[in-house]
Amino acid sequence: MPAESLKRKRLRMPEVLSLLKLEYPDSKCSLNYNSPFQLLVATVLSAQCTDERVNKVVVPLFEKYPTPEDFTHLTIAEIGKEIYSTGFYNNKAKSIKGLSHALVDEYGGEVPGTMDALVKLPGVGRKTANVVLGNIFDVPGVVVDTHVTRITNLLGFTKSKNAVVIERELEKIIEEKDWTLFTHLIIDHGRAICVANRPNCTECSISSFCPSST
Repeated sequence: MPAESLKRKRLRMPEVLSLLKLEYPDSKCSLNYNSPFQLLVATVLSAQCTDERVNKVVVPLFEKYPTPEDFTHLTIAEIGKEIYSTGFYNNKAKSIKGLSHALVDEYGGEVPGTMDALVKLPGVGRKTANVVLGNIFDVPGVVVDTHVTRITNLLGFTKSKNAVVIERELEKIIEEKDWTLFTHLIIDHGRAICVANRPNCTECSISSFCPSST
């Protein structure tokens, strides 16, 4: 079967998005936060961890330590104890400690609103930066997590497993105004219907546009 052209992908993607918007009209970021800094920390914690688990951790965490200044006074061990159940707690604690100091020292405790500045913070990559930019600063960005990687491969929009490659490829076929929402829709669909290892294709609203549908 010949490879699908970029033009055909650009025609197919709006159909997929339209159906997902109907199915998940309230789709949004599922992490709990009350400030840009808190979303930044929650997103760091979400690596290799479910949003549900992260939310259970951050609610009491942010009640005690709501600002980057608060975290600068904690040791890495103290932060690690607070976030232990999210996994990889030592590396995450180092990142949170480091980015908190950077925010206080370089940005007056405020989270910067550019990709270049965000990815220079300890433990912050493009995925985390795009989450913050899209949900706080209204700067469109495609967040590539495990749901997006898996489902966009199933949909045939990409054949890559590389997050940066996937991000660039999706940007070419999704209208910029939908970049941020696209991720939320795919995550909701991945949790409800297109579940890893057991996708429910018979109940899938976009199965007719999915070459992997069974």
